Amino acid sequence: MAESVADVDRREAATPAGPPPPGPRTAVPWLVGATLTVVLLLLAGRYGYHRDELYFLLCGRHLDWGYVDQGPLVPALARLADTVAPGNLVLLRTPSAVIGGTMVVLVAAIVREFGAGRVAQTAAAVLAAASGIVLAGGHLLSTTSVDLLVWLVTAFCVARMLRTGDTRWALGAGLALGVGMLNKPLPALLGVGLVAGVVIAGPRRLLRDRRVLAGAVIAVLLAVPYGAWQAAHGFPQLSVASAIADGDSSYSGRLDALVLQLLIISPFAVPVWVAGLVALLRRPAWSAYRAFGWAWLVVVAVVVLAGGKGYYDAPLLLVLTAAGVTPTLDWARRGAARARQTALAAAAVLMAASSAVLLLPTLPADRLPGFVVAANPDVGETIGWPEFADSVAAVHRGLPPAERDRAVVLTANYGEAGALARYGPARGLPRAYSGHNSMVTFGRPPDGADVVIAVGWSRPDRLRAWFTEVTEAGRVDQRVDVDNEENGGPIFVARGPRRPWSQIWDSEVRHAS
Repeated sequence: MAESVADVDRREAATPAGPPPPGPRTAVPWLVGATLTVVLLLLAGRYGYHRDELYFLLCGRHLDWGYVDQGPLVPALARLADTVAPGNLVLLRTPSAVIGGTMVVLVAAIVREFGAGRVAQTAAAVLAAASGIVLAGGHLLSTTSVDLLVWLVTAFCVARMLRTGDTRWALGAGLALGVGMLNKPLPALLGVGLVAGVVIAGPRRLLRDRRVLAGAVIAVLLAVPYGAWQAAHGFPQLSVASAIADGDSSYSGRLDALVLQLLIISPFAVPVWVAGLVALLRRPAWSAYRAFGWAWLVVVAVVVLAGGKGYYDAPLLLVLTAAGVTPTLDWARRGAARARQTALAAAAVLMAASSAVLLLPTLPADRLPGFVVAANPDVGETIGWPEFADSVAAVHRGLPPAERDRAVVLTANYGEAGALARYGPARGLPRAYSGHNSMVTFGRPPDGADVVIAVGWSRPDRLRAWFTEVTEAGRVDQRVDVDNEENGGPIFVARGPRRPWSQIWDSEVRHAS
């Protein structure tokens, strides 16, 4: 049960010593972070683009203050990378690799704020570097990568403010949250969680501090461009959120969100972050940081109840993991110390090895075990896009010359449209269109387009509502045995539109997920 206002005020007044001083500085986390960045860059060119990266490249060609499902930050990064070195996958993923290494340093810096020594800081850095969410976010260019950085920078600023009482750090937190709102609205969820944590556990005086309020104003002002775009377009982000809540997207669903809490860092790390949560809520010396524990509880409750994706709260899980390192090391020094320390070392090795196999392109793409894709579907979405374009091109070449000249391609999702934008021109393919998320705003087929190659539609029922003739003309063959949304799927040729594209595009073809 939450403490009353009077209880919290009495507890704060009765804490004479305050939080422990920060631990000693060590350069080891910087070395761990730099090593991770180098490893991520070395592996960045293996496999291929992720469907989201192909989408970001398309969004980057249509720069705006907002999109149906995201802000302008990542599309702008994709546009910059593709302008400097077109088609260079390593450069495209360099920001994420740097973010991955930075996250390692931030996790260690947060545990230092809690008073941890050099060993604990090093252990926190190693745990972060081996964690699933850091490796996944560091390998691919994604909105998640930016979210992770924003949340951890905010958490560090808040931890420093709670330790020192210097509310100027709230300005840094507000700046981080505001920049993050140009990526996605999720930093607002972190803000809600932290405010709720302070309301529940204190120190409530922060809510009246002018610098804290100024930090909130900074965050709101920076969020205005994206918020204004959403308002001007009828808040399409709400439709995307509704589709996610209905389970129409990967990693969504309330049960999946709960299960993912046990997997997103690593199953081997669950005891550590649970220990961190307990320590933040109960350890007297850490009473100043209690808001972090409550913030995670509030955020994960919102995610589950709202049907959000289970990795939304992952940065706060990293904070809990950082907090859990100290009690875990204390446990390892007691009793049968040698056996406990051996068990911890073995768990760390297993965690690093399993994360590397499941989340990084360490195995040959043409011999990828099925369990890897089953555990991490994103791996399957980085394999076979040039071959996907080859399959569509084969159907296009099979059309009669008169139809071939006026045909267009209609894809079911933005990744397929992005792949054909990247690989289609070299194969003589016409422009690909899609009604998925922001793709619907990038243009529709001309009303005279009466021959359509449709790919990504598992069944022809939807197409038959739009065309009088729908025939299967081929199958996607990515030439590897990988289970993803495209491999083995049908390719249809549709003729005879029942109504002009202008009448069905926004009302029927548009869809979100």
